[in-house]
Amino acid sequence: METILLVVAALIVAILASAIRVLREYERGVIFQLGRFWAVKGPGLIIVIPVIQQMVRSDLRTVVMDVPSQDVISKDNVSVSVNAVLYFRVVDPERSVINVEDFFAATSQLAQTTLRSVLGQHDLDEMLAERDKLNEDIQNILDEHTDAWGIKVANVEIKHVDIDESMIRAIAQQAEAERSRRAKIIHAEGEMQAAQKLQDAANILSQNPQALQLRYLQTLQGIAGEQNSTIVFPLPMDLMGAFKHLIQKASGSDSDKPKQD
Repeated sequence: METILLVVAALIVAILASAIRVLREYERGVIFQLGRFWAVKGPGLIIVIPVIQQMVRSDLRTVVMDVPSQDVISKDNVSVSVNAVLYFRVVDPERSVINVEDFFAATSQLAQTTLRSVLGQHDLDEMLAERDKLNEDIQNILDEHTDAWGIKVANVEIKHVDIDESMIRAIAQQAEAERSRRAKIIHAEGEMQAAQKLQDAANILSQNPQALQLRYLQTLQGIAGEQNSTIVFPLPMDLMGAFKHLIQKASGSDSDKPKQD
């Protein structure tokens, strides 16, 4: 009799022990009663009736998923290899257990197909220069599709965009040509601005003869300060005009004198 009582007591203790569950702060328990959804419990100490109720644990912490490298053909027909990292978490334990068999595998496959689909709609230059916009587009698409699974996609980051060596050389040549083009444009703009300033200075000097004479004297002073073996003095055009006028006047005076027989 005592043996039977001990067996019954041990059985009761085992049943009670199996009924007691402890869930951590980041865990939730999805309870099914006779196969039907009953409630979401946790965190803390909960009681699960053996045989009648079953519990599925759900982790609410953010999951970091490494999306495998995907071969993508860009819109401009360039073959690239792209990989990314995905951050998501469970926000509805009930839907994550009931609506999808394995939300981790489902999210991984969806991320791979979405990565190829979105990047295939853009040129290579956009993949390299507009990475933030592409990350946002992929995140919005994933978040929309995983909402039915109780999953919230917090962030998507494209890590690497690998291209062939020949394409790397072509991009380097393109960048060098672009820098050369910009240098030529800047040089041409500088020449145009310098010509405009010289024209403005010439207009100002032409309106004030005294300023022109002062500039002429400053030029002579600058030339005299240099160690030159030969100095060429430029003559103003008005001085040359004065000489010409004197010569013409002298020639006219000689022609006015009477001729002697």
